[in-house]
Amino acid sequence: MKFKIFNLLPSYGTNTYLIWDKTTKEAAIIDPAAPSENLLRFIKELSLNMKCIINTHCHADHIGGNQFFATKLNIPIYISKLDAEGLTNPKRNLSSYMGEDLVSATAKKTLKDNDIIKLGKLELKVITTPGHTVGGISLYSDGLLFSGDTLFAESVGRTDLPGGNMKQLIASIKQKLFKLPDNTTVLPGHGPSSSIEDEKVANPFAGLAARL
Repeated sequence: MKFKIFNLLPSYGTNTYLIWDKTTKEAAIIDPAAPSENLLRFIKELSLNMKCIINTHCHADHIGGNQFFATKLNIPIYISKLDAEGLTNPKRNLSSYMGEDLVSATAKKTLKDNDIIKLGKLELKVITTPGHTVGGISLYSDGLLFSGDTLFAESVGRTDLPGGNMKQLIASIKQKLFKLPDNTTVLPGHGPSSSIEDEKVANPFAGLAARL
């Protein structure tokens, strides 16, 4: 797998990921935070065959570019069934609290646990990881984990927002993400990358996970 990180929304520091299969060039965008001509230009320069947009959850800082890229690239949006409503509901996606009612294009496909998204020879496994939102997901492939706002380097996603649940979030990390190989690279929705091994050792929430 090849991937590149873009910071399309500096005020929120959201990591938008462009991923592609290096042989077929079939590609996807994970969590487009905002419209971006720069990202669009990069896609065209590499002659990528864009297949979809994947949202790890429905918050505005992760879906703000959905409409732009879905229209410009003529590609569908994938999100979990439980978060799909948030694409078009400004209260669910929190944009109404941010001073702007954001309405995204709707999802063409809803995702569930263990679904496989194929990009050429590349396979992304969907892992349901609720807690930050009711329908949060992570994506795993070939030693890489796109963890959305579930797991960060030495931190976890907020659970004080509508739909958040700390006990559920910690259970997602303990029962799902910490079961992955220790050398798995964690690519979070915000902040620097890490590894599952490092998070087991250094994440202050790991102790809480061990007690649940």
